[in-house]
Amino acid sequence: MDAGTTNSSSSSNLKGQSKCPLQEQFLHRRNYKQNLDRFIPNRSAMDFDFAHYMLNEAKKVKENPNSVISSPAREAYRRQMAETFNMNRTRILAFKNKAPTPVELIPQSHSLTASVPQPKLVKPRRHIPQTSEKTLDAPDLVDDYYLNLLDWGSSNVLAIALGSTVYLWDASTASTSELVTIDDDKGPVTSVSWAPDGRHIAVGLNNSEVQLWDSTANKQLRTLRGGHRSRVGSLAWNNHLLTTGGVDGKIINNDVRIRDPIVETYRGHTQEVCGLKWSASGQQLASGGNDNLLHIWDRSMSSSNAATQWLHRLEEHTSAVKALAWCPFQGNLLATGGGGGDRCIKFWNTHTGACLNSIDTGSQVCALLWNKNERELLSSHGFSQNQLTLWKYPSMVKAAELTGHTSRVLFMAQSPDGCTVASAAADETLRFWNVFGAPEVAKPATKAVREPFSQVNRIR
Repeated sequence: MDAGTTNSSSSSNLKGQSKCPLQEQFLHRRNYKQNLDRFIPNRSAMDFDFAHYMLNEAKKVKENPNSVISSPAREAYRRQMAETFNMNRTRILAFKNKAPTPVELIPQSHSLTASVPQPKLVKPRRHIPQTSEKTLDAPDLVDDYYLNLLDWGSSNVLAIALGSTVYLWDASTASTSELVTIDDDKGPVTSVSWAPDGRHIAVGLNNSEVQLWDSTANKQLRTLRGGHRSRVGSLAWNNHLLTTGGVDGKIINNDVRIRDPIVETYRGHTQEVCGLKWSASGQQLASGGNDNLLHIWDRSMSSSNAATQWLHRLEEHTSAVKALAWCPFQGNLLATGGGGGDRCIKFWNTHTGACLNSIDTGSQVCALLWNKNERELLSSHGFSQNQLTLWKYPSMVKAAELTGHTSRVLFMAQSPDGCTVASAAADETLRFWNVFGAPEVAKPATKAVREPFSQVNRIR
């Protein structure tokens, strides 16, 4: 029977069937001979180049049988090439088309593979300027490790005590003004500290007094007396409480709202208290002294009738403990720095009192500041390099060393936005460093991924 012809009896039988084309796929084959004409090759599904190659290759083998004898290596190579180029097929004719490509019912964005987390992009390394962006003269700055003569308020005004005078430098306008000059019988100024409101400032004096000033009105509000016997070298605010530390070893909490301000007294140091810092929660106070001791005090243990017992008494430092810094991203983590005989930065869990790590910096640690935007810690040092060192936390790998001061860097203060650090040194200069960089801009909230078929109404 010639290809392409039809059986007349078969065609006549089809006329009586339904006209629906789908019925053609289910016709009953009555006998073998009636359906021979159904095996017709589909030209559109055939690879004529491959068919021509296979026919000619078979003809060559018949004409020259000796040509197929080859080495095992050549035969293996031939098989690999045939498999690579899909030449190991045995069929030449094709009777039906290839199966159609399956339709993707669910968009790729909603498939399971979309939920697989993609590798995060590596954050580019931040550029840290190696030189200060601004330098101001600071004549008559007292070269005393145990004092605290620099602070940067929330109103972006920097306060610095030079001798018996307190100056205010407005970072927004770069203007300088004089707040107060203390009489010689009371001075010099031994500490300054801004209240959280950025308007009121406490000034500690050499004669044991503490003055409270309104910087906006340039007016003295009151004087705290009777708490200490000698100079007040450290101050720390906790809302309306002003904590003072003196050379007598006492720590006093003063409620500046009431007539008799002294509400609590902490006794634990035997020598001058040179460092005071409240935690961000206001529940714990860290104090460091010239007796090489670090104390952690808890407000829940405070008593107005008797001296409050410390929560932890930590004796690992071997020199005066002045540099204190509470971690901004972990509330119970405290960093402390020791003086010239210690040279170490230590990290503490203030809940348990455990020392988590200790790093020998090689020189006197004068001040510590945490980066508010990154996990970094900045330390200032004395002899021999008088440098500022930026550390990665918790690896404590040095990220940068900033030099420029020619004498020990006694004090540091951080701008309200956390980007700029001011350092005051015994070389009577005040330098500003863009060490912490600009804070990251808050990213807009990402749009919620639409559910597959979210536009289809659901049956409730």
